[in-house]
Amino acid sequence: MNTSWMDIAAGRGALGVGLIVAGVVVVAVLIGAFALGVRVKRREPPTPTPEEQPRLPEDGPVREVRESREPDEVPRSDHRLTPHQLPKHGNAGTRTSSSTDRPRWDEGSSGSFGSGGAGGR
Repeated sequence: MNTSWMDIAAGRGALGVGLIVAGVVVVAVLIGAFALGVRVKRREPPTPTPEEQPRLPEDGPVREVRESREPDEVPRSDHRLTPHQLPKHGNAGTRTSSSTDRPRWDEGSSGSFGSGGAGGR
């Protein structure tokens, strides 16, 4: 019976040594990651000085332009046009709309979600 208690004690001792070894490995990995981060940071260019920072234009900040846009018309043709035959290589162009009213959702419409029904009413 005495040997079984010694086996348990030896198993706990091995477990303790294993935990200590695992802790040392984790600390070594963390120190290595820190050292690698310092080396990478040293290779980066320095932060810009105040003189190198962007400046506002002389006429002040750029303002947002609000305008309604409408799509350009597709050219009429007797045969089917492929995207590369369209102006701007198939990308739909736009132009300033003659209407100055901003588009609004219709009353009772759910916008782009659902079927356009009454929604949460």
